Amino acid sequence: MNFDEYQREIKKFDAFKQSDDPVDPAFVVKILGLSGEAGEVTEKFKKVIRDGNGKLTDDSKKEIVKEMGDVLWYLATIARYMDVPFSEVAEGNIEKLSGRLERGTIHGKGDNR
Repeated sequence: MNFDEYQREIKKFDAFKQSDDPVDPAFVVKILGLSGEAGEVTEKFKKVIRDGNGKLTDDSKKEIVKEMGDVLWYLATIARYMDVPFSEVAEGNIEKLSGRLERGTIHGKGDNR
């Protein structure tokens, strides 16, 4: 499955009518959901450190992957609300990182390095 197929397939799981208005509750819920799910990924890793002495088990990996899937859903849905193919998000990220690699600025500060 590619990014655009994923984006089309998950549309059926959106409980709201799509909106391109960033203050519409349908859109705001996606922004807040992304933050919440990213926090859940972080929380799972915290528990690996706190409760598992930093050792990833098969169970902890499964739980983290589930939360990563939720992050992916929110990212793809936000892109859809903005009428941006999810492949464009992925391709743009590769281009940005490739440029940084070419310039030797993978490490550093700022978005435009």
